[in-house]
Amino acid sequence: MKAWFRKVVASGDLFIWGSGAGLAIALLMIIGLVALIGINGLGFFWTPDVLELTLDDGTHVIGELTGSEQIPNSVSAEHPHGQMRIRIKVGNRDLYGQDFRWIDNARIVTRTTPSDVVLLERREWGNMYARIQAIYKRDSPIVTGGDESWKTLLPLVDNANLLHARIHHIERDEIGHLSAASERARLKIRKLELALPRGQTLQKVDPERYARLQAHIDDAEAQYGQHIDSLEKLYVDLDIYTAILIDSSGLETSLPIGKIIRALRPNSMSFSEKTWLYIVKVWEVLADEPREANTEGGLFPAIIGTVMMVLLTSIIVVPFGVITALYLGEYARQGVIVKIVRIAINNLAGVPSIVIGIFGLGFFIYAVGGTIDTFFFAETLPNPTFGTGGLLWAALTLALLTVPVAIVATEEGLAAVPRDYREASVGLGATKFETIWRVVLPVAMPGILTGFILAIARATGEVAPLMLTGVVKLAPDLPLDTTFPFVHLDRKFMHLGFHIYDVGFQSPNVEAAMPMIYVTTLVLLIIVVALNLLAITLRQRLRKKYAGATV
Repeated sequence: MKAWFRKVVASGDLFIWGSGAGLAIALLMIIGLVALIGINGLGFFWTPDVLELTLDDGTHVIGELTGSEQIPNSVSAEHPHGQMRIRIKVGNRDLYGQDFRWIDNARIVTRTTPSDVVLLERREWGNMYARIQAIYKRDSPIVTGGDESWKTLLPLVDNANLLHARIHHIERDEIGHLSAASERARLKIRKLELALPRGQTLQKVDPERYARLQAHIDDAEAQYGQHIDSLEKLYVDLDIYTAILIDSSGLETSLPIGKIIRALRPNSMSFSEKTWLYIVKVWEVLADEPREANTEGGLFPAIIGTVMMVLLTSIIVVPFGVITALYLGEYARQGVIVKIVRIAINNLAGVPSIVIGIFGLGFFIYAVGGTIDTFFFAETLPNPTFGTGGLLWAALTLALLTVPVAIVATEEGLAAVPRDYREASVGLGATKFETIWRVVLPVAMPGILTGFILAIARATGEVAPLMLTGVVKLAPDLPLDTTFPFVHLDRKFMHLGFHIYDVGFQSPNVEAAMPMIYVTTLVLLIIVVALNLLAITLRQRLRKKYAGATV
């Protein structure tokens, strides 16, 4: 037996099979994790039927079936496999104070899927499950009865959504542009006055210029007042119509139609209607803004923030990584100093990300950003412009975190270029710079892109440094918009990784927010995979083009 075991070990087959088994287990774990995230994330968009349960005490429960489990300590001689219970999403959080309820199967007398039960997706307090009784216009009923009220409700909900879209346009676009224009004029006046001798004002020194700038401010304020009047009228229109609803316990509730996003009768919907609604919900998550403390709504600001942060980090990392690797590998005289630099680079790669975040906060934000504000944005002080967290500082901090990976990968790619290529180029009369630029770098590009891919993966998933350097729970303005200069590197931003942390650990109702956690994780995975596939595709093309290199 010992001889056989020694023979197997000596042959190396044991290590081959062990490595294969380890790889298979790792792949199965990754596939299982992605499957778990995909099933729970994609299942969030499907609209299931709504159940109405009659319990043994005569009470009724309306909601969606979201899971089941064995009741703890329920195994007995009568029930050898234990008793089961189901979890129902009852919604109506403003009425019941909870979104979910566990019900023992033994207590359920009947289960039905009544066609007249309405699912109302609201702008706050989550879903409501009830039956519609009447529609009121102010204090007067305009229609009563379930079917007639339902037919009347749908166009009113569509009209309310149009009013909300108009309100959003006025608040975010029109008033936002006016506020930005007014603020630019005020800052211009203050900047000019800071350049004047003490005691002098722009109104006295240059009254024409002052009047021109003040006219911009007065015009913006006048238009602002008009928009406020329009908003007040729109908000009044939202409160005109009210739906009277009856929940499962017979409690009558009044709900303004302006607070309803979508009204459905899931039990009356066909498969094709639910499929179309599924597609609509997917689009809404990708294109809308979050609401309800990020537990509902869309992910658009977080997607934009994540993509911009990764792209900006990549733009910073690649040049610095390549230049540093070129100097260390092609120009620097190999000695003690170069060895120390390489050790420092390797150690930098192992520094905890939160430590890098603290460095970014102290150096980039307080030191560099504060200095920039003092010399170039003195008119905005004491309100900081670059002396606070923002997209630029977050990208620089993550670049500092990931640049060692790019340097090491680039050096390995440069070292893998055959020496014959360099000698042939020099032999044909090319300078060292021309050899590096036209021969070495193109051939080493697949290795450089390998470092780039690793840097993207790490930068996209990091959250701790971002919490110190610019990421926020909810960003009022995007770092990319239609206002000059269009890309605002000083603005704070949202990030999908931080969104997962915030919803999962800071939400007051984590159980109800769990589906959004899976959705956000799935979107983050898709973005990481898409960016990596783009880099991998480019790397493969370069490998085919320079197939003679051993890279």
